[in-house]
Amino acid sequence: MSRPVFRFAPSPNGRLHLGHALSALVNFERARASGGRFLLRFEDIDTERCRPEYEAATREDLAWLGIAFEEPVRRQSEHFDAYRAALADLDRRGLLMRSFATRREIATAATAAVAAGAPWPFDPDGVPLFPGDAALLPADAIARRAAAGEPAATRLAMQAAIEAVGEPLTWTETGEGPAGEAGTVMARPEAFGDVVLARKETPTSYHLSVVVDDALQGVTHVVRGADLFAATSTPHVYVFGVDGKLVYKGLVDDDQRDNKPDTRTNYLRDVLGKLTKGETVEPSSTREVGCSIKRVGGNNRGGGRRPRGEGRRRGEGGGQGPRPQGGGERGGN
Repeated sequence: MSRPVFRFAPSPNGRLHLGHALSALVNFERARASGGRFLLRFEDIDTERCRPEYEAATREDLAWLGIAFEEPVRRQSEHFDAYRAALADLDRRGLLMRSFATRREIATAATAAVAAGAPWPFDPDGVPLFPGDAALLPADAIARRAAAGEPAATRLAMQAAIEAVGEPLTWTETGEGPAGEAGTVMARPEAFGDVVLARKETPTSYHLSVVVDDALQGVTHVVRGADLFAATSTPHVYVFGVDGKLVYKGLVDDDQRDNKPDTRTNYLRDVLGKLTKGETVEPSSTREVGCSIKRVGGNNRGGGRRPRGEGRRRGEGGGQGPRPQGGGERGGN
């Protein structure tokens, strides 16, 4: 039986905070307890906001926390060709569509529809789904943008992709979903619509690059907050685009009910709970566990995608997590 593979994948566009520290520690502990591997990956496809100094700071913070990871570390910005290849494979299968509509145009249309009492589909996070350019833009406007060579986003044609897979999509839940879901769970990728796989300004997106990387690196377990339970369905439908087969993804709720976290993890959970309730946290109390609020949690704005379910959660607050926040790559470009 192969060893379990866990990963911590922050975006180096800011300093780590408490949510990231907790996510990294939980993944590290689970890898260690199961005799598995622990990987660090930098999800730096946003080459303007991600900076080398934040990557260096992340490495320094993880070392300070006592977290060891395998080398070399994968940087997504060095593998755009791999993502282009995955897109090309999906394109050959007829599973992609072009989209000129922006997030603002989609949101504006959805707001107007709801105000008029008309139905509009939303994903489980409340983000309006993309209905197709034809439902948002006049035909001449679409033709004009195409003729002018305006940049367009590339989306997965979700229904076509589901049909192409031709088999039920599932994941193994070792935690528990909001309705008590556990064990084999049926994925519902259609709930998230035609997700963006390549942005207008970037040859990939979070949704595509994270799945390609997880497949290539053999990731078997993804630890995420319970609030991301529904979003777990998003990647499964197009994993097959990498090499023609589905990749097992063991998704684990990070509530630690059946694990024995070390003192650092208990401490971080306690701090996050207090901060959520608006309570004051005394930095001096961190001496007991060798963890510094100033060091780990001083900059709660850093790290880009803020982790929900961990601190953000997920996140994928600051950059770590199974999906981007707010549905930006689902709802628009």
